[in-house]
Amino acid sequence: MDIFGVLSLVGGLAMFLYGMNVMGDGLKKLAGGKLEVILEKLTSNKLMGVLLGAVVTAVIQSSSTTTVMIVGFVNSGIMKLTQSIGVMMGANIGTTVTAWILSLSGIQGDSFWVKIAEPENFTPILALIGIILIMATKSDKKRNVGSILIGFSVLMFGMETMSNAVSGLKDSEAFTSMLVMFSNPILGLLVGAVITAIIQSSSASVGILQALSMTGGITFGTAIPIILGENIGTCVTAIISCIGTSKNAKRAAVANLYIKIISAVLFLIVFYGLRLFISFTFIDDAITPFAIAVIHTLFNVVSTIVLLPFTKYIEKLVRFTIREGAEKNAFSILDDRFLRSPSFAVEQCENLVTNMAYMVKDSFTLAQECVAKYSEKLDKQIIENEDAADEYEDALGAYLVKLSAQNLNMTDSQKVSILLHAISDFEKMTDYTTDLVFTAREKRDKDVHFSAKARQEITIMVNAVGEIIDLTISAFSNNDVQMAYKVEPLEDVIDRLRNELKSRHIKRMQEGRCSVNQGFVFTDYITALEKISDHCANVAAAIIELNDENYDIHNVMSQRRNDNEYKELCVSYSKKYALPFSVSSDSE
Repeated sequence: MDIFGVLSLVGGLAMFLYGMNVMGDGLKKLAGGKLEVILEKLTSNKLMGVLLGAVVTAVIQSSSTTTVMIVGFVNSGIMKLTQSIGVMMGANIGTTVTAWILSLSGIQGDSFWVKIAEPENFTPILALIGIILIMATKSDKKRNVGSILIGFSVLMFGMETMSNAVSGLKDSEAFTSMLVMFSNPILGLLVGAVITAIIQSSSASVGILQALSMTGGITFGTAIPIILGENIGTCVTAIISCIGTSKNAKRAAVANLYIKIISAVLFLIVFYGLRLFISFTFIDDAITPFAIAVIHTLFNVVSTIVLLPFTKYIEKLVRFTIREGAEKNAFSILDDRFLRSPSFAVEQCENLVTNMAYMVKDSFTLAQECVAKYSEKLDKQIIENEDAADEYEDALGAYLVKLSAQNLNMTDSQKVSILLHAISDFEKMTDYTTDLVFTAREKRDKDVHFSAKARQEITIMVNAVGEIIDLTISAFSNNDVQMAYKVEPLEDVIDRLRNELKSRHIKRMQEGRCSVNQGFVFTDYITALEKISDHCANVAAAIIELNDENYDIHNVMSQRRNDNEYKELCVSYSKKYALPFSVSSDSE
C-alpha cells in the first residue's frame, strides 16, 4: 500500500467515524431522552435490564454512550450497582447491531434486488432523502431523520472507501506475515483492545476489521482474538468518564471492565481448550463481514447468558476492588455524562426545578406558622430552605449553561432557556419567604400584635398567595398550559388585595388606630406576599412560552386582560378572596 492508499484508508476511517457520530446524534435526538428515562426506571429486573440495555444501545448506536450513561446513573444514585451490571451486559449485545449493518457491504450478486441491497447503490438514495429533509423541512423530527440517513450514508461510504483502500493488501507478503503474527490469541486480543481504546468505539474497530476481511486475507483464527480484544478496549471510555465520581460510579465502570475481561478469558480458554481435542477446520478459512457480525453477536449473547446469574459475585468482586463507601452529592444528578443525551439531561433539570418549586411551598407554609407564632426551629428551617434554593440556582444555572452549549434541538433549547428563568423566580420566592421570617422576628422583638380584623384580612391574602403557589407548581410540574393561564388573573387580584390592605392600614394609622411599628410590620408582610405572587406569574408566563414559540408575554397578556375568560377568572377570584367591609372602630 502506497502513501495514497494510506491517505484513502485514513479518509475512509474519518468518514466512517463521522457518519457514525452523526447517525448516533440523530437517533438520540429523535428518541428525545425517552429511552434513557425508560432505562432509568425499568431496570429492577435483571432480564429487563439486559433487554433495555440492548435496545437503548441498538437505537443510539453506541455501547460507550450507554455505559457512560449508566456510570452517571450510579453516580447520581438513580441506579444501583447491581442493576447496572445487567444493563451493561445488554449494551454489549446492542452494539452488535452496527456489525450487522456493516455486513451489508459484503453482499454480492447479479440480480436487481441483490444489487439494490448493496450499500453503494442504495446509500446515495438515502443521502438524497436525508439532505432534502434537513434543508427543506422545519420539523425537528424530520431533520433528525435526515441526519440519521445522512450519517448512515457517510458511514457506509467510509466503509466502502476503507475496503477499496485495503483491497490491494491481499497480494502483500508483509500484510500476510503481520496477520500470521496476530493469529497468536494473546497478541490478537491486545491489538483489538488497543485499537478500540484509541478510537473509543468497538463498532468502529469491528467495522475496520470487516473492511480488512474483504481482502480475503483475514482468517477466523486471526479475527476471533481481535474481536474479543475490541470488546475490552471499549471499556476505556467508561473508565475515563468515572474520574472524579463517587466510589459506586467507579465500581460500575470497573464492573464493565471485569465483564469484558472475564468473558474474553473464558471464551479463549474454552475455544482453544476444545481445539486441543477437536479440529476446527474453519480456523484457517478467510472470514467474511457477515461471519464477523455472527461471531461478535454470539460472543456477547453467550457471555451474557453465562455471566448474568453471577451478577452478585461480580458485584462482590468490584466492591472488593474498590472498598470504600461513597457520600452522595445532593446535585450528583447533574452529571456531565448526561450531556451526551441532552433531552434526558433537560428532563433531569426539570425534575430538580420542580423540587425547588415544592421547596417554595414548604417555606411559605412554615413562614405563615412562624409569623403567627415565632419559633426558632421554624426560622432555622426556612433559612436552610433559602440557602438550599441558592445552591439549587447555582448548580442548575451552571449545568444549564453547559447544556445550552450542546447540540440541542429547538424544543430542548427553549426548555433550557425557560428553566434558567424559572430557577431565578423560584429562588426569589424563597428570598421573600425569608422576608416573612424577618417580619416574624420584628413582630416578636417589637411585641406587635394584629387585631382579629387585621388577621382576617391578612389570612385572605395568604390564602390567595397559597393558591397561586399551588397553581404555579401544578402547572410547572405537569407542563399544564391551561393551569398556567389561571395564574395571571389571580396575580391581578392579589395586587388589588395588597393595594386595598395598604390603603386600609394607612387610614388606620392616620386615625391613630394602629402604631407605626404595627404599620411597618403589616406593610412588610403584605409586600412580601405580593412579591411571591409576582414571581409565580413570571413562572406561569414561562410555561406558556415553553409551549408556544411565538408567545410574547407582554403582548399576549395585554390582549388576554380584555378577553372574557380572563375577566371571568378575575371576577371569580375577587369573590373568593373578597375583603370584609372595613369597620372604623376596629384597631390593628
